[in-house]
Amino acid sequence: MASDANPPVAAADEERLAAIAAALADRVEEAVPGWIEGLVLARVRQWSGHVSPEVAAEAVVAAEDARAEVVPRMRRLLEADIDDQTANPLELLRHATRHAHDALARIGVPSVARDDFAQRSFPGDSYDLMPATWSDIHPDLHEIGLTWGAAKAFVHKARRRAEGRT
Repeated sequence: MASDANPPVAAADEERLAAIAAALADRVEEAVPGWIEGLVLARVRQWSGHVSPEVAAEAVVAAEDARAEVVPRMRRLLEADIDDQTANPLELLRHATRHAHDALARIGVPSVARDDFAQRSFPGDSYDLMPATWSDIHPDLHEIGLTWGAAKAFVHKARRRAEGRT
């Protein structure tokens, strides 16, 4: 039996985390296509100054491919018990940028100059597309992403306390 100093994890806290995770997954699903399409279009505009209809179509394909890949993976991750999660949502989103990279390479856009930190941290990111924060993907993801992280940390800490570990 847990003492008052180490109360068990409240079911309500677990349920709240699950609800926040589901909301985060829904918002990621909404944001990913526009984000990836925007990455492609922005780099093409920086390079050539304009976007042809063919390039715009290529950006849409990249966006849909990213959505098809990342959304199911994101839902599986966020539906998994937190003790079984081996990745984090931003990591999955960073992997999704490969669709934008592939589109830019097919279009013929040259790589961009990156600082030393970016080169060390993301060596394969030749177009400097990696998001550092939720807001880099979409402003609507900032609050829910931070809320999910805080809720996950709260439940994690409560579980460790209930086990007698702090």
